[in-house]
Amino acid sequence: MGALHKAHGELIRVARERAGKDGEVAVSIFVNPLQFEPSGDYQKYPRPEKADEEFCRAAGVDLLFRPSVDEMYLADRSTFVEETSLATTLEGKARPSHFRGVCTVVAKLLHILAPEAAVFGEKDFQQLAIVRRMVRDLNLKVDIVAVPTVREEDGLACSSRNQYLSGEERKQATVLYKALQAAVESRQSSAHEIIDLVCKVIEEAPLARIDYVEIVDSENLQPVAVVRPKSLLAIAVFFGGTRLIDNIRLA
Repeated sequence: MGALHKAHGELIRVARERAGKDGEVAVSIFVNPLQFEPSGDYQKYPRPEKADEEFCRAAGVDLLFRPSVDEMYLADRSTFVEETSLATTLEGKARPSHFRGVCTVVAKLLHILAPEAAVFGEKDFQQLAIVRRMVRDLNLKVDIVAVPTVREEDGLACSSRNQYLSGEERKQATVLYKALQAAVESRQSSAHEIIDLVCKVIEEAPLARIDYVEIVDSENLQPVAVVRPKSLLAIAVFFGGTRLIDNIRLA
């Protein structure tokens, strides 16, 4: 959605590696109104078009696809793409229409650009899982490539929304990675105990307000009571008006 940073640069690098010397890398930039809640931050979402264009040029991108809202959505549109299982958990509970917007725009972008592969980051793990399910269920001929979360030196996951944080909020936001690491290092098997531990660590930051802390199966995104292979710890936390998400595999 633009406001490109080093995590996007890593997606581009992986895409270039996948494409090979004779292939082409395309980047789509589109701030998608369908995936914002009515009270969300669509209007203020950063749109540094010139900086994004220069970023793509420096990264060796072959094609920058940057359509307008009017080009992507007709005024009388009445067709949407919706995933109805994975989208009901985690982010889907707090943002019920979000993933319908994601699936609709990703399906349209894949149809328009017709890539052999599309690259997504694991920071938005639920989005990645839902896109994979959509591609499977609709028999779309594209490989979905996952790229591990890219972090700042202090552990905070790279996100365009990080720029919304005040100086003190940014400083305290490092508690998220600290909490994820504490969960891994605890080697606990009880999901309840791990969640309690994670909440206690996050609450060390006075400005943090927890939205959710959950442990789920990374394939079906359903909660688990005991950590097992493919378990994923997912968190969403507010710092002021900025909501940050992160995750880590526990097994």
